[in-house]
Amino acid sequence: MTNKPLRSQSWFGGESKDAIMHRTWMKNQGFTADSFDGRPVIGICNTWSELTPCNAHLRGLAERVKHGVLEAGGFPLEFPTMSLGESNLRPTAMLYRNLASMDVEESIRGNPVDGVVLLVGCDKTTPALVMGAASCDLPTIVLSGGPMLNGRVRGETVGSGTSIWRYSEDVKAGRMTLADFMGAESGMSRSAGSCNTMGTASTMASMVEALGIALPENAALPAVDARRFALAQLTGRRIVDMVRQDMRLSSILTPAAFRNAIRVNGAIGGSTNAVLHLIAIAGRIGVKLDLEDWDELGRGVPTIVDLQPSGRFLMEEFCYAGGLPVVMRALAEHGLLERDAPTVTGTTTWENVAEAENFGPEVIRDFDNPLTPEGGIAVLRGNLAPDGAVLKPSAATPALMRHRGRAVVFDNTQEYKRRILDPDLDIDADSVMVLRNCGPRGYPGMAEVGNMGLPPKLLAQGITDMVRISDARMSGTAYGTVVLHIAPEAAAGGPLALVREGDMIELDVPARSLVLDVPEAELERRRAEWRAPVAAATGYQSLYVQHVLQADRGADLDFLVGCRGADVPLNSH
Repeated sequence: MTNKPLRSQSWFGGESKDAIMHRTWMKNQGFTADSFDGRPVIGICNTWSELTPCNAHLRGLAERVKHGVLEAGGFPLEFPTMSLGESNLRPTAMLYRNLASMDVEESIRGNPVDGVVLLVGCDKTTPALVMGAASCDLPTIVLSGGPMLNGRVRGETVGSGTSIWRYSEDVKAGRMTLADFMGAESGMSRSAGSCNTMGTASTMASMVEALGIALPENAALPAVDARRFALAQLTGRRIVDMVRQDMRLSSILTPAAFRNAIRVNGAIGGSTNAVLHLIAIAGRIGVKLDLEDWDELGRGVPTIVDLQPSGRFLMEEFCYAGGLPVVMRALAEHGLLERDAPTVTGTTTWENVAEAENFGPEVIRDFDNPLTPEGGIAVLRGNLAPDGAVLKPSAATPALMRHRGRAVVFDNTQEYKRRILDPDLDIDADSVMVLRNCGPRGYPGMAEVGNMGLPPKLLAQGITDMVRISDARMSGTAYGTVVLHIAPEAAAGGPLALVREGDMIELDVPARSLVLDVPEAELERRRAEWRAPVAAATGYQSLYVQHVLQADRGADLDFLVGCRGADVPLNSH
């Protein structure tokens, strides 16, 4: 235990006018006098919102966290922050990830809290809150809302997001009626919680557990499982002890923690979005992390979790099989996990998972029977992506991992939607679909539009996958041979802006290569003709476009990188 004075006492301690003012206004909520006697004040940062369906149940979890805080002798105070709902927020929740992180950072720094519980769920809420908290570096612990139960449609078990992409393609191909598609909507999302596939929400819930900033079993327990509520109560207890031990976020988010998370991402077949988010979080806490780390550490890591969109099962089965501790134990036993990495439990990563048992060997496979021998994230480079691009091998078609094809170019999503339905579109199965001006600046916000649906005329021929290339992102619930996050993006003058219809593009994933087969002199001529698109000119979007970093640097805002700490601000009166 530390004897360091509690930060909250700068507000609530003593007999000054300011201290009395702080206490008396707080007492209008019915708090007793001894609430301010020097016990740790725990801020519960809640992303609850009815506009964020994945997080709409977090009020209940917050109450269980409060129980735990009170049991451990702390004083819980819940506060809201901007909630980023992937399903509703336009033009994309990613545009507002950095804004929400600013909200969290300033809320933590400006208020009388000694430690923080981050209540997260939907895709961008997890990285946004961790980024904001990392910039303050107080004792912090994460609690995810958990995935929803399996979807059920016409006797079939279906995954949120993943099945929508599949059904949509089936309708275009004439394999599914529009009436059946519409009828499926009620059965896909039938309980509280985030996506039940290994999409970005489940990936990020796994990442915070792998990083050691959430308690074991955080990733997989369903949102409606009583054990999720028990975990919330334990989280409330634990944050009080962390404050007393002065266990700050920087003591957990070490280089070893990020190395572990990258390997875990490969083993679970995690979302490509994790690349952006972990690089951004590392930048906030002061750890060097780049695309080369993802490629190097991901090589040799098999995908052993057989979950949609890469595999067959869903998060509910993953939970029943034993969840992430089983995966982490397997990695550790094969020399792919740094066992001594510290965690919020006060014990090491290995101590947290050493006794984990696999109750579902079909869901969590043995190392000698992986879903994909090489999981991880493939980082591609070449004259089309000088600063890198990413591809998720576990979700791609093996036969397309080496491919050469003719470019079919879409300048934006509106053009894509207009042309893709044209039966006269000059495209075949060997073509390479290119979508540009959808990166951090170009959209703006780097929307999840990179996994372009295939042309109906090819779907009708039985074609199910093609090489697709974009400076956009892809939903973690999606699948296919899709090259994403091309940097620099087209709107920043990257080579993607220079691609013309009919150019030949060569993809070689084993060689980590992405090449536009056009002479350099011709590219220089095209570059001289290129003009930057008109940037957004209103409010936050204008600020974002001016300061956003490229995808290879996590798409954070340049002025937000780094840890600014949580020194007590000046008095307000």
